[in-house]
Amino acid sequence: MRVVILTREYPPEVYGGAGVHVEYLSRELARLTAVEVRCFGAERESAEGSLTVHPYGPWEALAGTEAGLSALQTMSVDLVMAAGLERASLVHSHTWYTNLAGHVAKLLYDVPHVMTSHSLEPLRPWKAEQLGAGGYALSRFCERAAIEAADAVIAVSSQMREDILTCYSWIDGDRVVVIRNGIDAEEYRPDPATDVLESHGIDPARPTVIFVGRITLQKGLTHLLDSARHLDRHAQLVLCAGAPDTPEIAEEVATKVQRLQQERGDVVWIDRMLQRREVIQLMSHATVLVCPSLYEPLGIVNLEAMACGTAVVATVRPTNRRPLGASRPRSVHPGPGRAGERADRRSRVGGEAR
Repeated sequence: MRVVILTREYPPEVYGGAGVHVEYLSRELARLTAVEVRCFGAERESAEGSLTVHPYGPWEALAGTEAGLSALQTMSVDLVMAAGLERASLVHSHTWYTNLAGHVAKLLYDVPHVMTSHSLEPLRPWKAEQLGAGGYALSRFCERAAIEAADAVIAVSSQMREDILTCYSWIDGDRVVVIRNGIDAEEYRPDPATDVLESHGIDPARPTVIFVGRITLQKGLTHLLDSARHLDRHAQLVLCAGAPDTPEIAEEVATKVQRLQQERGDVVWIDRMLQRREVIQLMSHATVLVCPSLYEPLGIVNLEAMACGTAVVATVRPTNRRPLGASRPRSVHPGPGRAGERADRRSRVGGEAR
């Protein structure tokens, strides 16, 4: 059997939960059968044994930054990815970035196509700012074409399955199964060391609020920054935040961080890609990890933080409740506009959180 996994992200180019998911999925599947990973990005060393990795890039004719080109570049990668899959036993695509590749492979070679829905394009209207209105229409097209024809659709949470059957009510619900995200509990565990904290000027003896995620409207970082002035003055705010969707949101976040530094200080912004060991140590020593997402099908970072012994505060979203349910979570209600300023004051971090 030969399984081909189609993904935008793969180490070392991982910036979100889907990439983390694919990294561990491919590793574990390779213990059972031959696995080929086809991904976006630069050349990289292929894994050993039954796991091989092949990267692909967009057509040169589509180079540029004009509106809509990003989506066309993605589709060009998908078309190249889909070639030469006649010997695959199964293709497995992740996110809209590779759903089209899986769909084309199914049509071209009659191989089964399984797709994992990490999020749904109709529920992410802010993507129009990143891709342009036309590009966002193309991303929705890629997802819709794939999900309508896929042999099986994997939802990463029960709520995600409900969302799929709401957005695409005409597809057969028997094809949509729930396989929840998970993490390697042997790797994600409390780290008592403090060298990473010290290198960033973080005091391990003081309470710390941490955010780990991409700089995008979906992750709600701007709302967190707006509400952070209400944090206990003794608490440190650590932002592990990078990979901005657009130059505009990158500038907005930079401005808000600068203003927050002037108002209360003790803000540490780490905007580079961190090694996993660094993230584990930062989460291990945090008082609480904040997940202020406007949309989070099943946040892997929440699972990672809890595995490191850290409390999690998340916005009220049904999908956020799934990984936190066993912990009887206290959630925060974001309102319209400046959601963070309307958050329940009982959820402030300070002495109570300790």
